[in-house]
Amino acid sequence: MRAPAFTLPDQDGRDHSLTDYAGRWLVLYFYPEDDTPGCTTEACSFRDGRDALAEAGAAVVGISADSVKSHRKFADKYGLSFPILSDRSHATIKAYDAWRLGFAKRKTFLISPDSEIAKEYPKVTPDAHAEEVLSDIRALSGGR
Repeated sequence: MRAPAFTLPDQDGRDHSLTDYAGRWLVLYFYPEDDTPGCTTEACSFRDGRDALAEAGAAVVGISADSVKSHRKFADKYGLSFPILSDRSHATIKAYDAWRLGFAKRKTFLISPDSEIAKEYPKVTPDAHAEEVLSDIRALSGGR
């Protein structure tokens, strides 16, 4: 299935689009709210696993409905070195069926280099999720 297109601002106000990640794996994760326990654990897991994911050819991008300003504070507080996109309209969150009860659900999509959804993670364990995704990328890439 083709990944829904998006263009959203990151914590610095710079727009990111799905097409920016063409040709490499994209870990697109949705989360409910900045600076809450589970969301912080998950973000820090991706922060700590970012080098290994990059070596496997993957970029990491987070999305929530929080503002650009909130994302900037969250990224600064925890040293998050990847884009966190603000979806104030909820359009992208809804396009990925990750909206529930006024918040983004904790849900991740592994998007292939040709912009297809290679795997969906509807249930996420925040502290082990980056490792799980890395393992799947390696398996889907033939072990590299």
